[in-house]
This record gives sequence, structure tokens and C-alpha cells, in this order.
Amino acid sequence: MVIFKYAVELNKYISARRANGAQIGFVPTMGALHEGHISLIGKAKADNTLVICSIFVNPTQFDDKSDFEKYPVTTEDDIEQLIDAGCDVLFIPSVDEMYPGGVSSVRGYDFGYLEQLLEGLQRPGHFHGVGQIVGRLLEIVEPQFLYLGQKDYQQCMVITKLVAMMGLYELKVVICPTVREPDGLAMSSRNRRLTETQRARAGVIYQCLVSIESKRDTSDFSVVQKECMELLVAKGFVVDYVALAHARTLQPAGNYLKGEPMVALIAARIGEIRLIDNMVF
Repeated sequence: MVIFKYAVELNKYISARRANGAQIGFVPTMGALHEGHISLIGKAKADNTLVICSIFVNPTQFDDKSDFEKYPVTTEDDIEQLIDAGCDVLFIPSVDEMYPGGVSSVRGYDFGYLEQLLEGLQRPGHFHGVGQIVGRLLEIVEPQFLYLGQKDYQQCMVITKLVAMMGLYELKVVICPTVREPDGLAMSSRNRRLTETQRARAGVIYQCLVSIESKRDTSDFSVVQKECMELLVAKGFVVDYVALAHARTLQPAGNYLKGEPMVALIAARIGEIRLIDNMVF
């Protein structure tokens, strides 16, 4: 695996490989890699001749400074995992490299209602930061395929819209299934910050999603929503939302709709750790 810290050097390498017919698959990450990330690398490797991963903890997408400061950094372990997974290239730039003229020098995007509900409402400015950094990375890497995990469902929709707004019509966004622990907890870099007790309780989020999906033909969503919120609180969570939306648009849905693809989404905090998850049905 080749490691680059500077965009200009990465550009030269990619240009040479592309001139020889390489098809590029790209997996952007913030590091602290787990099996979910590695599954994206595996999918990219199966589809492409050159797989590029980036690790960059982007300060502009953290609305909580302490969350940014506590975000786990495990670069040496990440490198080992990527080598074992067969990743070809790793890009690990600095903040100055990604924002060479300061944060305001990098283009921002308006994602409309997508950044004004759910995660956008709970984390003001989050998706603006996501758009800035992913847009910059796409300009640098110029991949043919971009691989994202479904766990960040709203982010997947935002980035898909970003690709369209950038006019990258030949870039295909590939959204891969969420990888889960045996109890259903979605794999996340934040999971490693959970205490043993918190970890034992965290699987209740997946249980709630299963309940929401299983009761679509027998109950009103408002009833199931109330049950889930009460269960989460009983397990020690502070609930940001338990929501139901149209899967294609993320527009809020007041109740289950027959024949319409839907997505249930949950965000809740236990201690200092905020977890999110979703289920499409």
C-alpha cells in the first residue's frame, strides 16, 4: 500500500495509474477503522483495479468541539487493517492540506431540507462540513466509484446529492449494508468509547428498529415510536429522535405507508456517546 500526505503527489500517482487504464474505487473515512469500513474496502476491491482510502478527521463537521477532540485516532492500527484488506492507496492529509486557505476557502453546498432535519437539526452545520470535505476529496481523487456505509443514511443522501451538484455524472455512489455486532449494534468508531455497561445496553437501538419494521402492518407508528422511546430511556439513553421517513427522499412520514419504501431512524445518547442507526423496509 502506498501512503500519501499531499494532494499534489497523490494526483501524480493517480494520473499515472489512470493513464494505464486503472478504474478507481474510493472509500473516504475518518479513521478508527472497523469491520464496516473494511467491508467497503472489500467491495471496492472487487469492483475496481485501484482502491483508495482516505483518513481525515474533519473538524468542520463537528458541531461539538469536545466530540472532535475525543474522536479516536488509531492510525497505526488503521494502516495494518488496510494492508491486510488489500487497499492500494491511503491518503492521510493534514487540516492545512485539506483547507489550504482556511475553512472558508473551500466551496460549500446548500443541501436544502436534507440538512435541516434529523441529523441536520441536531447537529447544525454538520452537513455543510461533510459537503466541503467530501467535495474536496472527490476533486483530488476523481474516482469512478464512491463507497459509503448505510449506517449514515442521511449522509449517504447528502453525498449523493453532492455528487449531482458537482456534475459528476459518471461517478457511481455505492451504498453498502450496515455491518453489525452479534447483538445488532451497528459498527461505529464511537463504539470503542462505550463502557462495558453502556455497550451491553446499546443493542437496544437495533431491537427498536426491528420492532418498528415488524409492526408496520399491525400498529400505528406513533404507538411504536412511544414504545421505543420509553425503552431507550429505561436503558439509560437520552433520545434525540425515533423517526420514520420516505426512504427515497427522507421526507418525514407520520405513519406507515403501504407499498412505499420507508426508513426508520434512531439517534440517542448514552453517557457522552451519541449513536445513530437505521433500517430500510
